[in-house]
Amino acid sequence: MIRLFPFLCLFFAAAPLAFSAEKPLPNIILLVADDLGYGELGCQGNEEIPTPHIDSIAKNGVRFTNGYVTAAYCSASRAGLMTGRYQTRFGYEFNPTGAHNEDPDAGLPTSEKTLADALVDSGYVTGMFGKWHLGGTAKYNPIRRGFDEFFGFLHEGHYFVPLPYHGTSTWLRRKVLPGGNVEGRWISEDGKLAFTTHMGNTEPDYDADNPIYRAGQPVVETEYLTDAFTREAVDFIGRNADKPFFLYLPYNAVHSPLQGADAYMKKFAHIEDLQRRIFAAMLANLDDSVGEVLAKVREIGAEENTLIFFISDNGGPTRELTSSNLPLRDGKGSVYEGGLRVPFLAQWKGRIPAGQIYENSVISLDIFATATALADSPIDRKKKIYDGVNLMPFLTGESDAMPHEDLYWRLGPKTAYRAGDWKLLKNPARNANKEWQLYNLADDISESKNLAKENPEKLSELLTAWEKINSQMIDPVWSPRR
Repeated sequence: MIRLFPFLCLFFAAAPLAFSAEKPLPNIILLVADDLGYGELGCQGNEEIPTPHIDSIAKNGVRFTNGYVTAAYCSASRAGLMTGRYQTRFGYEFNPTGAHNEDPDAGLPTSEKTLADALVDSGYVTGMFGKWHLGGTAKYNPIRRGFDEFFGFLHEGHYFVPLPYHGTSTWLRRKVLPGGNVEGRWISEDGKLAFTTHMGNTEPDYDADNPIYRAGQPVVETEYLTDAFTREAVDFIGRNADKPFFLYLPYNAVHSPLQGADAYMKKFAHIEDLQRRIFAAMLANLDDSVGEVLAKVREIGAEENTLIFFISDNGGPTRELTSSNLPLRDGKGSVYEGGLRVPFLAQWKGRIPAGQIYENSVISLDIFATATALADSPIDRKKKIYDGVNLMPFLTGESDAMPHEDLYWRLGPKTAYRAGDWKLLKNPARNANKEWQLYNLADDISESKNLAKENPEKLSELLTAWEKINSQMIDPVWSPRR
């Protein structure tokens, strides 16, 4: 009996693990495109650029036609995505770019718990491969924000291949063309490098003080970045097939600089406009990368135990990328629909009925809420307000209610509020259009007819509701104008 005692101790110590295995945690994969417009996927109506792999997520799951993000540009949108809270609740409102990424106050506050933090505490292995843009200094590194593994960069953008851009066609903004011309395009003799003045500015110095990191150490990466991030993600899935994992894969495609790999440029040789052709090459490359991730999930036999989300971080900047937001108005940086409503897809074989088109409004905050609910995460909702909802009951038919009664946005002087089909907004540009505007999205998805003067009572009602939720938010803790 004395000899058996150590073995009995080991058995009972291991017993909780055996029981917990009866209810396996689902793998969670979050795929994020950068600056991808609402109208650019095949499943969203684009017939010019095939995206069969991304479209398959909608085919095998659900496409949200009213899927939103919390901000119309990268960093603030990601802050909401990673925390499940309107980022204005903790003063994260602006978009650090360039040298501002090195400001010690410009990053996701360390007081905020990330989705990775929550899932690690629930028994997940976590990995991130791609663009972070939530702080460029040491305390904000993803390794310190809940991720077991990180391979990627910290700033807003990165060249897909380093100088001299071998293996790509590259399209860059310039204020003045080589030779002193101030307007037009300059294209090299081999057609592989183009400069354009149509934006009136020069391409940002994306790579300055912005290396590719593995964990906390800079590394040299020569493979096209979309392919490199996919390589790392597929490897992560394979190595963690025997445990629940959270894979966050925020690509920097199709964000500028526009660089299309040669093989994909040949595929779209029929597109005459070089700018559009490079964009098409980047999007097709992204689609094939998503296909590799999906294939790896199938290879390890995990399709029925893996929830997959695909989303863009904001609307597309059309003049910069050609990215279409049709039929929506405007794009990146705007609180019109084109800046906030994005491609939003989800798949979970056997749990989410295939081929759904879900028309009620959802928002990126719901990804945090859904994932933490599935993981039974110990989130303290008494200490902090979480703004997302678990989407699973709405997608499985358990609930026929609307996930959200209203949605809210604030980006400095730009702000918006949606309640049902009505949307209130201010979108001032260069001290113009400071008045409140009112639209009915059911009748006017393109926000072409301002109904503010015709419906003063509805305007007043929504303004009161906006003021109530806005009063819960705090002033920005960091601004590029400081």
